[in-house]
Amino acid sequence: MNKHSSLSKGSLIERATEIYDFSAALQGRAAPAMEVPVEATLPPVVEIVQPIVAAGEFRAPDWRGPVQSIDRIALAEGGYLLPDGPVTAMSEEFRLLKRDLLAQLGGDPRGNRILICSAHSGEGKSFCAINLALSLAAEKDREILLVDADFGKPGIPDALGLTGGPGLMDALADPGQAIEDCVIRTDVPSLSVLPAGQRSNNDTEYLASARTEALLNRLTEGRPDRVILFDSPPLLAASAGAVLASHAAVAVLVVRADQTSESALRDAAGLLKGAGQVQLLLNGVTYSSGRRFGSYYAKGGEGE
Repeated sequence: MNKHSSLSKGSLIERATEIYDFSAALQGRAAPAMEVPVEATLPPVVEIVQPIVAAGEFRAPDWRGPVQSIDRIALAEGGYLLPDGPVTAMSEEFRLLKRDLLAQLGGDPRGNRILICSAHSGEGKSFCAINLALSLAAEKDREILLVDADFGKPGIPDALGLTGGPGLMDALADPGQAIEDCVIRTDVPSLSVLPAGQRSNNDTEYLASARTEALLNRLTEGRPDRVILFDSPPLLAASAGAVLASHAAVAVLVVRADQTSESALRDAAGLLKGAGQVQLLLNGVTYSSGRRFGSYYAKGGEGE
């Protein structure tokens, strides 16, 4: 699902399941099949109602980092979705994907946390993470935090045209660093970004510490409208990805068509057993069918 691919029959998760024998990789832990709900027509304006918090109950603080503008030109040149952009085949595919993921988040004690990962670099995980975050940010009752957790090769702020600063690793290493001060607010009101922060040789150990869970809870406690989306390091290149999976309610494993080998897929899937659920996302695939997402909206007033 990149700027060169043609999207068609079946959801990306369904097509990936048809191609790969994923159940063997997870040894019986494959995510159950589920119906993808039909996209409902949203009213033009929906008032966001903040949840009521009982007296004395902790509520995650508002972000206090700087406000920066997302570079729309850079997004367009990179083939990403555009905030408030036209409906396209790719935007419709990500709409289906987010509906499926949002339906799976409820009830997991780890809350609304989604990990986007891949076996190796170059398989499109960051591309998919950014597009999914932009699609989720269009929801009228959600607040999205995109976390750059690829500590070895961070790239989320640069891709969005943002200036990075202190991030997740700084807050983990320094108890005096308030994590809400590290969050970059953007001119898309419901989308914020948490940079990776300073590099550390102990990133895996920090992520496995109790402080990580405490910080993640601080980001979302009392705020069921918040969704955290992690862009993970490649699973077969850095151990931090597997540790991050243990903090995620859903892990989305990006598979690059004609590039990701079945053995790499199985090895990567085996590292995700700590996640609540695991889904496959097939990227860079070309199909031919009658499915023409985006063309319906382009016809304007023409009736069917």
